Amino acid sequence: MIPLSKIAMSPDVDRRISAVLHSGRLEHGPTVAEYEATVGERVGNPRVVSVNCGTAGLHLALSLAARPGPGQADRAEPGEVLSTPLTFEGTNWPALANGLRVRWVDVDPATLNVDLDDLAAKISPATRAIVVVHWLGYPVDLNRLCAVVDQAAARYGHRPLIIEDCAQAWGATYRGTPLGTHGNVCVFSTGAIKTLTTGSGGLVVLPDDDLHERLRLRRWLGIERASARITGDYDVAEWGYRFVLNEIGGAIGLSNLEHVDELLRRHRENAAYYDKELTGLDGVEHTERADDREPSFWVYPLKVRDRSAFMCRLRDAGIASSVISRRNDAHSCMASSRAHLPGLDSVADRVVYIPVGWWLTAEDRSHVVETIRSGW
Repeated sequence: MIPLSKIAMSPDVDRRISAVLHSGRLEHGPTVAEYEATVGERVGNPRVVSVNCGTAGLHLALSLAARPGPGQADRAEPGEVLSTPLTFEGTNWPALANGLRVRWVDVDPATLNVDLDDLAAKISPATRAIVVVHWLGYPVDLNRLCAVVDQAAARYGHRPLIIEDCAQAWGATYRGTPLGTHGNVCVFSTGAIKTLTTGSGGLVVLPDDDLHERLRLRRWLGIERASARITGDYDVAEWGYRFVLNEIGGAIGLSNLEHVDELLRRHRENAAYYDKELTGLDGVEHTERADDREPSFWVYPLKVRDRSAFMCRLRDAGIASSVISRRNDAHSCMASSRAHLPGLDSVADRVVYIPVGWWLTAEDRSHVVETIRSGW
C-alpha cells in the first residue's frame, strides 16, 4: 500500500537523542532553547514558544482571547470564536476548553479554506478570536484577511485576535515570506506524521514581545523558572498550563530541521506532477493554485465524483486515501452551533486526499495517476 503519510526522521537523530539522554536534563534544558532559536531563524521571527502538541499551542493561543492579562478588565460574556468546520477536531476543541463559543464560517469550495466573504459578514462585537486553517498547507489570503479584520475593528472598536492554524503548513509561504511573519499568532504542529516532526509537539509563533512573554509563561503554569529556582520567592501573575516540549523532542526537531527543506521540495514536485497529469479528467476537480502563495502540500486534495467508489478503486490498487476528519459541525457536541454552510455542503462529500509525500517514487506517483485515469 502506498501510504498517505509517513514519518520522516533524520539519519543523525540517534546521536542527538543519546546526547540528551546522558545529559541529565530531560526537560527545561538547552536543547529546546536551541531548537526554538533555530526555528525562529528559519521562519524569520524569533518569538517562538515550543509546546508538547499543536492542540496545546492552539489552547494557549485561544487562552489569550478567553482570559485577560494582568491589569486588564474581565469580560462579562465568554465571547465567540469564528472558525472553520473543515479541519481536524484539534483546531476547534481548544475553543470549547477555553469556555468560548464556536461560530462556523463557511468554506470556499475553490481553496477548502475559510470563505472570507462569509467571515466578514459574521464578525460581531462578540468575536474574540478568528481561527483560520491553512488546510493541507495551502495559505489563506492573509492580506485580504487583514483588511476584513481592519474593517471590523473600525466598525466595532475592537480587533479580534487572529490565530493561524498552520498545523499542516510548515514551509508554506504567502507573498514570498513564510507563515509566522504576517502579524498574527501562528500555531504549527510537529506531530509524528508532519513534515517537520519532533515526535509529538508544536510551535506557537507570536507577533510581538508582549504576547510572546505571556505565552512563554502560560506554557509552564505561569512560573518564571529562572527566578523560582534561584530565590524560591516568585509570583504567578497569570496562571498557566504544563504544555512544555521535552529535550528529546527538541533534539528530534533540531535533527529534522536539517533535512526538512528537501522533503518539502519533493512534496511540491509530486504535487506539480499531479497538477499536470490529473488535469481535465472527467469527475476530478482541482483546488485553487494562486501565484502569490507556495503551499506545503502535506497531502494532495481532489474533489471527485462518487468519492466512495473512487476510494475503493484506489484501495484495490494499493493506494491509501482518506477524508482525514469529519466536518466538525456534524458532531453532536457542536449541535448548538449548527449553521447553513452552502460552500462546505457543496464539497464535503466530494473532497478526498491522496499521497503526495517525499516517500513516493516516480513509479508510485505514475501508478496513482494511471489508476485515477482508468476510472472508478
